[in-house]
Amino acid sequence: MLTLKKVSKSFRTDLVETHALRSLDLTVDEGEFVAVTGPSGSGKTTFLNIAGLLETFTSGQLILDGEDVSNLSDRQRSIIRNQKIGFIFQGFNLIPDLNLYENVEVPLRYRGIKKAERKERIENALENVGLIGRMKHIPSQLSGGQQQRVAIARALAGEPKLLLADEPTGNLDSLMARQVIELMENINDTGTTIVMVTHDAELAHRAHRNIHIMDGEAVDMEQVLSMSQHQRASKTASA
Repeated sequence: MLTLKKVSKSFRTDLVETHALRSLDLTVDEGEFVAVTGPSGSGKTTFLNIAGLLETFTSGQLILDGEDVSNLSDRQRSIIRNQKIGFIFQGFNLIPDLNLYENVEVPLRYRGIKKAERKERIENALENVGLIGRMKHIPSQLSGGQQQRVAIARALAGEPKLLLADEPTGNLDSLMARQVIELMENINDTGTTIVMVTHDAELAHRAHRNIHIMDGEAVDMEQVLSMSQHQRASKTASA
């Protein structure tokens, strides 16, 4: 579903060059639920933005759903993004003056989907997240967990092949966070590929696989932990 080959991203000023990603190699198979972890500033969000075609990159290759999308124009990236990718953000990104139905409808209108099909998709999506009875409410009338479920419904209505989530439970308490992650697990069970950036070790543990990014590179955490244990054992022995 998603392959990054030697992807690098640099930001340059007159005096400094900052490397957000360094020759990142990473593959996510169709139907996987992958958690991406790493310290703040490690490159996780940059990776997610590149995977979602929101940012370009300096060098390397990006393959999405079997198609090389490395050198597309802004318009071409926008079309593929709208057709194949769904986004869930920590801040929900709902339009405050629109009700739930209208919030979910916005990206479907952009795609030119006809009214009858939009209605069916919106109602199915809101039903899936348990909010069909509140479709005329505005975001301020909902709890944080409910607002995040609206954001998930908005992504689902587009029927994406790839769902990208950036700290989807970061603004929620533990109970609401569990409800949201359970909903995402159910979505993944239907075949949608999910890549989730998170700082929450418990949530990361529930994914099929964990990818740790450190200093812009993918790190094999099992190898790091094994080396760390070996170093501690060597120090103990030498002492």
